[in-house]
Amino acid sequence: MSPYADDDRTQKALKLWIILSRAHAAIHEMASSDVDRHQLTAGEFGVLEALYHKGPMLLGEVQRKLLVSSGGITYLVDRLEAQGLVERRPCASDRRARYAALTDRGNDFMQTAFPTHAATIRQAVAELDDDEIQLMTDLLRRLGRHAADLQHAVAEPVG
Repeated sequence: MSPYADDDRTQKALKLWIILSRAHAAIHEMASSDVDRHQLTAGEFGVLEALYHKGPMLLGEVQRKLLVSSGGITYLVDRLEAQGLVERRPCASDRRARYAALTDRGNDFMQTAFPTHAATIRQAVAELDDDEIQLMTDLLRRLGRHAADLQHAVAEPVG
């Protein structure tokens, strides 16, 4: 046992963290390789994927969905706009806000690129059957929510 984690529960938690990290890295590498062949970054593809599935979204919504900074989302949308895949649209209810939307070219691109990307992800998790995928999904969602709740509790001022 590690001198820094001398109880069984901590050892198990550390082992889980390592396994989660390695699994994420391996699946991320497969997904990134698929995205790389389109000369896009994972962030750019994430924007396209969100808009493809959700339709036009406020930039702030895309930012929260992808967990990037406001500067990061501006950069990603600028790059996609320069490639003719995304356009900005005004928000009728708030002059300061802007929507991001796929262009016709962006939609055509995603109709071609997304099925292959989805097949890559499916292949990456093919070791698990449908019930195991559902169980992993439920457990990881629960784990993620718990960790987020702990982080929010730590960030809240006391008193």
